[in-house]
Amino acid sequence: MNFLKLSEQNVAGKTVLIRADLNVPFKDGQISDDTRIRASLPSIQYCLEQGAAVIVMTHLGRPTEGELKAEDDVAPVAAHLGKLLGKEIKVLNDWREHKPQLAAGEVALLQNVRVNVGEKKNCPELGKAYAALCDVFVNDAFGTAHRAQASTEAVAAAAPLACAGMLMAAELDALGKALQAPARPMVAIVAGSKVSTKLTILESLADKVDQLIVGGGIANTFLLAQGKSVGKSLAEPDLADEAKKIIDKMAAKGGIVPLPEDVVCAKTFAADAEAVTKSIDDVAEDDMILDIGPQAAAVLADLLKNAGTIVWNGPVGVFEFPQFAGGTAAVAQAVADSAGFSIAGGGDTLAAIAQFGITDRIGYISTGGGAFLEFLEGKELPAVAALQRFV
Repeated sequence: MNFLKLSEQNVAGKTVLIRADLNVPFKDGQISDDTRIRASLPSIQYCLEQGAAVIVMTHLGRPTEGELKAEDDVAPVAAHLGKLLGKEIKVLNDWREHKPQLAAGEVALLQNVRVNVGEKKNCPELGKAYAALCDVFVNDAFGTAHRAQASTEAVAAAAPLACAGMLMAAELDALGKALQAPARPMVAIVAGSKVSTKLTILESLADKVDQLIVGGGIANTFLLAQGKSVGKSLAEPDLADEAKKIIDKMAAKGGIVPLPEDVVCAKTFAADAEAVTKSIDDVAEDDMILDIGPQAAAVLADLLKNAGTIVWNGPVGVFEFPQFAGGTAAVAQAVADSAGFSIAGGGDTLAAIAQFGITDRIGYISTGGGAFLEFLEGKELPAVAALQRFV
């Protein structure tokens, strides 16, 4: 994958516009997790060290275009970013009427881009307005790379020069390593509540990987495809035939979709539900499968042990409840122990990685959710395609 990198650009004396993802969560009016802000620091700091002026833009929440409400104001983000950088950061509200003039070493933050009319529809004129602010546009927001919006695609089309920031470049390099030239055997773990939301990803990965592991509600649908009873577990019976096709596709190439021989069940979905481990053949009509059993976990661990590349999206059980966390914990440990290159993405996956303390033992942790999944599916990411035009 060819694209220009910020780390290879001389931005001294220039104004750099960085599209970051500073969409942080709030609790009681305060930022509750600044991970995304910290992840954006390297690109900003590189530009400052080079002697550039920096304008950062981001979205925050889900505002209505044309309406700026108090909860959508990026002022708290600017204050926190300023604290981390040791600088005062102004929020630019009227930047279209009064083009900002920043000196080298200064940083400013545009008001929430999703308040701008035309942002979501990728308005070319809005993209040109963004581009007019800078000499160099940097996209460092991989999490929004699957969206063709004015602050991700139109601006790159209009900018004098567009390149990938430190975070974006790291994401694309890692994903390229995992999918375009993977070390074999390649194993994918795709788990989640529904096959319907990940069917195309499963079909695409079945063409690429040597082994395909499914978990959660997805695995239940695959179990139905094999004629197993899943009780009242979350599943999609109408997609059992599609699951069977994926199983057959993997079998035709000598691969497998390993399904659990034992599972952990409960009668209710609750934090205090009693967990009972049983054979898949003993699942009752009123059972809910909430995790894989120890035998199944051992099979997956053995499969992952010898992997050359592992792509992981989704926990294999309801790991938030301790009595149903064993399967995901075993998978997490197996991924961490594997000598192969591993890449993980998706909010629940990242939460599991943090919970089981293996963050430092994953080859690469993707910051993207939807973008990560669409890359796995083989789709072109509009914001990335926009960067490739400059190569």
